[in-house]
Amino acid sequence: MDEIRVFSPATVSNVACGFDILGFPLESVGDEMVVRKTKEKGIVITKIEGFDLPFDINKNVASVSAMALLDVAKPDFGFEIEIYKKIKPGSGIGSSGASATSSVYAINELLGRPFNKLQLTEFAMKGELISSNSEHADNIAPALFGGFTMVKSLNPLEVLQLPTLKDLFVVIIHPQIEIKTSESRGILPKMVSLSDATKQISDLGGLVHALHTSDYELLKKSLKDHLVEKHRSKLIPYFDELKSKSIAAGAIGCSISGSGPSVFALAKGKQMAINIELIFNSIFSKSNIDFTTYVSKISSDGVTTI
Repeated sequence: MDEIRVFSPATVSNVACGFDILGFPLESVGDEMVVRKTKEKGIVITKIEGFDLPFDINKNVASVSAMALLDVAKPDFGFEIEIYKKIKPGSGIGSSGASATSSVYAINELLGRPFNKLQLTEFAMKGELISSNSEHADNIAPALFGGFTMVKSLNPLEVLQLPTLKDLFVVIIHPQIEIKTSESRGILPKMVSLSDATKQISDLGGLVHALHTSDYELLKKSLKDHLVEKHRSKLIPYFDELKSKSIAAGAIGCSISGSGPSVFALAKGKQMAINIELIFNSIFSKSNIDFTTYVSKISSDGVTTI
């Protein structure tokens, strides 16, 4: 095989109580990428559609991740990359993570799969570094592994796959404003109270147990963020209204996707998700801010070959 086309999903990270460690991918929203072998060694980006991203291989998340892989694999040929970007950069639904995972997954397939998903995650994290000034895997891991994932450790890297409830849908609203991950991290406090940390740990444990036992009521009680949301929500218009009205309508929970500005809500069943999408639409329709909404199941596959 000399050429491959892949789909890499958008992802929700943090998932309220799981700051920097929890994430899940969307089934119906994501990027596409074409990667083909070339006689000349190295990486070159030949096409980018959708959004304005750098062709410079040292500045593009996809190529930086790919070069990290090639530094280890050392093939006697190279690769060219076409990027069909559908996830807006800075949207909070894993745009850079999708680029990073697409390239390493595709090249690994063309090389005959010499690396496992954990190793691919490590390569892709090098791309995230140039995007957000930190190597984090809470978008990359779900994009590569599929389903709910927990990054238990970064050094050494350890990723746990958690059960995904079959009736669980996610609703996302993406206001067309940009909040960069590096800026969103900058507003977070360096220290948190012991009581808030205890609540966060308790809810994280509850969420994990709820996924293992298919306990939707426990999931609703646990989907809370005591550390980050109160700071980042100030950057997102109408956040409090989105959260209160969606939960009042029956959402399992509502919080910030990644570093924002996207907001997600979890719902049991597609009809409930559609109802929440209508609420999100009604709230933002009264503003002058352009926005996009999505309703999706949680993907159990992650990045796939098209």
